[in-house]
Amino acid sequence: MGKVYLVGAGPGDEELITVKGLRAIQEADVILYDRLVNLSLLHHAKEQAELIFCGKEPRKHGLIQEKINEQLIYYASNGKVVTRLKGGDPFIFGRGGEEAIHLEENQIEYEVVPGITSGISAAAYAGIPLTHRHISGSVSFINGSNPEAKTDEQWQHIANGADTLCFYMGIKKFPIICEKLKNAGLSKTTPISIIHWGTLPQQKTIVADLETISGRLGEISNPSLIVIGEVVRLQEQIKWYKESTEAYM
Repeated sequence: MGKVYLVGAGPGDEELITVKGLRAIQEADVILYDRLVNLSLLHHAKEQAELIFCGKEPRKHGLIQEKINEQLIYYASNGKVVTRLKGGDPFIFGRGGEEAIHLEENQIEYEVVPGITSGISAAAYAGIPLTHRHISGSVSFINGSNPEAKTDEQWQHIANGADTLCFYMGIKKFPIICEKLKNAGLSKTTPISIIHWGTLPQQKTIVADLETISGRLGEISNPSLIVIGEVVRLQEQIKWYKESTEAYM
């Protein structure tokens, strides 16, 4: 019997993977990797390792999750060391929990290797500390792909439950998210930052507020992280990462 590593590859910058995650890549017989994984990391794989692309592009999922689960079981059952390589962290909107349960149910040995999620890293590269002792003492990570599914009560909790809000996968439905937040009582002057391709050379950051951000949406696309809260104002003082001057992709 083999073993499966559920590995977070980090947000994009290849140097932000953990030492343990890199070792799992180097030792793997089979690597199943997602679209947002930096392909430079695959250069560390063994020459004979089998590399399987799983996709995970919005609305184009490549291998469906059930097929990925089957392949994890198949290769591990045949004595292979399998690394399931995911962008960010496997347990933050990465379906790592689903895969872990599937492996557990099939009595496959596995190990979870956490990674740096984009909510932390992209914000940091944009010069935005998610917490600050005088401004923000709480953070929410929110799936923004289906805002219509949340009730008004849930939006009240989102808007008022934490000082800083981080929306993943929210660009396509961002106008709806803004409207829901305003209806829930969030001030129109609340600052917002959208970070595109965070931690990579092509990173782009825009800053506006809840009232004016809609006029900037033509400048961005996926993958992007949305950060909302007063900590965004600190971005002007903490511009440590030099972004590309090229146009948005």
